[in-house]
Amino acid sequence: MPLDLGAKGSCQIGGNISTNAGGLRLFRYGSLHATVLGLEVVLPDGTILDVLNTLKKDNTGYHLSHLFIGAEGTLGFVTKVVIQCPVKPSSTHVTFLGVDSFDTVLKIVKLARSNLGEILSSCEMMDHEGVQSVSSKFDIQIPVKKCPFYMLLETSGSNQEHDSAKLSKFLEDGLENNVILDAVMFSEQSKIQKIWPLQRCGSCLKDATYNYDISLSLQDFYSIIPIMRERLKDQDVVTVCGYGHLGDGNLHVNISVREPNPAVYALVEPFIYEWTSQHKGSISAEHGIGLAKKHVIHLSKSETSLTLMRQIKQMMDPNQIMNPYKVF
Repeated sequence: MPLDLGAKGSCQIGGNISTNAGGLRLFRYGSLHATVLGLEVVLPDGTILDVLNTLKKDNTGYHLSHLFIGAEGTLGFVTKVVIQCPVKPSSTHVTFLGVDSFDTVLKIVKLARSNLGEILSSCEMMDHEGVQSVSSKFDIQIPVKKCPFYMLLETSGSNQEHDSAKLSKFLEDGLENNVILDAVMFSEQSKIQKIWPLQRCGSCLKDATYNYDISLSLQDFYSIIPIMRERLKDQDVVTVCGYGHLGDGNLHVNISVREPNPAVYALVEPFIYEWTSQHKGSISAEHGIGLAKKHVIHLSKSETSLTLMRQIKQMMDPNQIMNPYKVF
């Protein structure tokens, strides 16, 4: 299955499709728009739309199945799906890195793309505040020395010896050139599964938390975190941390407080959405619009786009019965 999510213990395939979930390995496999070949959908009037195509290439008119990927269930119920599943890699390695700045993170992304190429399957970034929170909550030891930023890179291939040598050379070059401050590499599945939770900083914050998932170009990817820390410095905030998927520019912003605080909320929203819009980002990278963001969807979509979306919704669901009150 070319999709792996932090919510994989509870999410459903239909929900993944309806939110166009990205996951940890979009770097390698692309989004669900790339891997879903066809769907069966029950439309609002009860009609069954069968576009269960198994062809990778089909240019016979509109690609109707794409209309329902990311539509949040507002246009129909997805009841069947055809997904192109890749061959499961026989060789997997994970490396956990410590780096000194976000500028260095960007350098490592560039090096990883060029030097690891076809075997690179995941490229994640976490700041120290987020990783420290996970480490404390789950009693997981951070495997490298304390650094301002950490990265988790995964490679997947078909030749253990080749992949290991390629990743080792990448790490040696990074350490020798002081691009990487510290690094550790894992190839055993048991150890790999233990290290992945350090990436999921969102699951660590036990207090009341304001969570945001936005997407930005890589040069702006982390900029909002120091801005939010400065903006909230006089508030009773436990943690402001950022982590995310560098393969698709998806940043998770988590602001933890001891209890819900209207003053904090007023400083965060709508500022975070307006800032994201000003930097040509998206107010929702993968969680969708739902109820919570419909009042700010205009910050990521033009009025022309919104008008067309409303027209499609009205045409297909004139009685507004499919996931009502959402998106618009």
